Amino acid sequence: MRAFILEKLYEWSKIPYQKFIKKNDAWNISIDSLLAYPKNTLGHCLGNFLREHSFELQEKLENHDVFHVLTNTGTTVPEEISMQFYLLGNSKRSPYLFAVVFFGLLLFPDYLKFYKQAYTKGTKALQFHQLNFHKMLHLPLQTIKTTFLIS
Repeated sequence: MRAFILEKLYEWSKIPYQKFIKKNDAWNISIDSLLAYPKNTLGHCLGNFLREHSFELQEKLENHDVFHVLTNTGTTVPEEISMQFYLLGNSKRSPYLFAVVFFGLLLFPDYLKFYKQAYTKGTKALQFHQLNFHKMLHLPLQTIKTTFLIS
């Protein structure tokens, strides 16, 4: 039931967030185009992530899936919340992040230790949340992770 509540909140908020808050341009790239990048690049790994989970890139929200790939975070509701804690530790600030962190703590207090670990990992990484990942799709994933100390 807790996961259902958060999933519904996400569905209700996604379109207004994309339309009114996100100011970046959509990438307009297909999964097949991502998979055409050389193996082990950010683009190819992102394409694999999307295909593996039967996801599509969401317009203007592409970085979210990149964060999954970079931080090796799963897609369960507690894992999604932990990724936001990781990004909070990495100094990312957004209305969406604060809402997820708030509701995540409210609905999943039993994961507090997990969230603290993610936050701590985020503080140890160099800031990466603001990068233009669209321009980095050709780079080796491991190079990006090593450069920014992403664990």
